[in-house]
Amino acid sequence: YLKMQWQDDEIHWFSIVNSSVILFFLSGMVAMIMLRILRKDLYRYNQLEQSEEAREEAREETGWKLISGDVFRPPKFAALLAVFIGSGVQVLGMSTFTIIFAVLGFLSPSNRGSILLSMLLLFVLMGLPAGYVSAVFCKMFRGAGTDRLRNTLLTAVLFPGAVFLVFFLLNMVLWAVKSTGAIPFGTLVALLCFWFGFSLPLVFLGSYLGFRRPAWEPPVRTNPIPRQIPDQLWYMKSLPSILMGGVLPFGVVFVELFFILSSIWQHRFYYLFGFMALVLLILVVTCAEITIVMCYFQLCSEDYHWWWRSYLTSGASAIYLFLYAGYYLITRIHLAKATVASASIFFGYIVILSYGFFVLTGFAGFISCFLFIRIIYSSIKCD
Repeated sequence: YLKMQWQDDEIHWFSIVNSSVILFFLSGMVAMIMLRILRKDLYRYNQLEQSEEAREEAREETGWKLISGDVFRPPKFAALLAVFIGSGVQVLGMSTFTIIFAVLGFLSPSNRGSILLSMLLLFVLMGLPAGYVSAVFCKMFRGAGTDRLRNTLLTAVLFPGAVFLVFFLLNMVLWAVKSTGAIPFGTLVALLCFWFGFSLPLVFLGSYLGFRRPAWEPPVRTNPIPRQIPDQLWYMKSLPSILMGGVLPFGVVFVELFFILSSIWQHRFYYLFGFMALVLLILVVTCAEITIVMCYFQLCSEDYHWWWRSYLTSGASAIYLFLYAGYYLITRIHLAKATVASASIFFGYIVILSYGFFVLTGFAGFISCFLFIRIIYSSIKCD
């Protein structure tokens, strides 16, 4: 079982090449934006020798500078966004360290229990940076309906609570059909105790440290009155833009996703953790670059509602992951032979996987877009 087949090795290399082509394409677009368009804009915008008419013309040529007084305006549901940012830190950290330990040989693919236990322990430990990052953004959104205690509780409960709820419902389905694969009730209670006894205190500790640090100040002043957003082209509106942005991150991982689903549902071993580490790296960079590109086009069209859209643009790849899993069920597991219980178990676990993929990719896209916007707006001179 653990012997590598030449065909699988070849397919993985084709997957890496495919992902690298997507990555180089996006890197070229980001380099063009940063090195040609932005540098030219910033040079013309910051020229003190220009006449007022020339400076006004430079402002009018590029729309992203026109919204400097609104781009850091806190979004709607700012507290919920801070919670999702913290959850993204937690899931990304857990995934990264789990893959690193597997690559180094500390985790055996033949012992799936060790991988699951490691993921659980790492998820609990990553509650500390999750609480910290969520608190930092919550403090930055001060005055936007944020509350410290509610933010900390939601960071500690929203993602793991939803996962546990789905897991508990699936376990009830297994109890109903008297399956031997059902988790004993005592184990579920132990998981709850582990969650409230270790994960919750770590999130509160991280939140305490995050709220103690000084708040991040935006590089430009926010205007008291919001600027009116002009009418957008159909493909620059929220839904089409988000759906287009989620295609490329999914295209990076769909080959590896096939092998992961096969290892879960067709009793095959997944042992190529080196490929998985490389794909994770390419995925994070792709999410960062596609979000920066889409956000730049959005700002140029004078739409400053970028906070949620930057998270959802790369996070939308989870929609395609869920749809591909349905295709996998029909073509590989044969839906006609599946019982109601087995189909429920399949889609229940896919919901958990898609939810985790959503917060991971969403955070990767958001944080890169946030840093990109801080950099470009700290480089201009505003009156």
